[in-house]
Amino acid sequence: MADVSAEIMEKNNLKAEDISWLVPHQANFALLMPRHVVWVFGKEKVMVNIERYGNTTGATIPCVFGSWKKLEERGQPYSCCVRGGFTWGSIWIKWAYDS
Repeated sequence: MADVSAEIMEKNNLKAEDISWLVPHQANFALLMPRHVVWVFGKEKVMVNIERYGNTTGATIPCVFGSWKKLEERGQPYSCCVRGGFTWGSIWIKWAYDS
């Protein structure tokens, strides 16, 4: 997941410090916090809620935003990423609404 996040940031001329939050698919805690994710983004910038809800499959990223709503501020950049088997993807978004 760090690879696809790095790729989307490179395509948009962004660095890890330009991203407020990394929002990964919440399938498994071991997959969420590998050393390279912590090294690139820092553990404090990774939104995690798997301990609260478990693997909610396709709804994990929206569930994260719902449970971390207090942190969303207009203009904050997010990198959202997903990986499952041979499928992976990433998107960079800028939050457009006040919470």
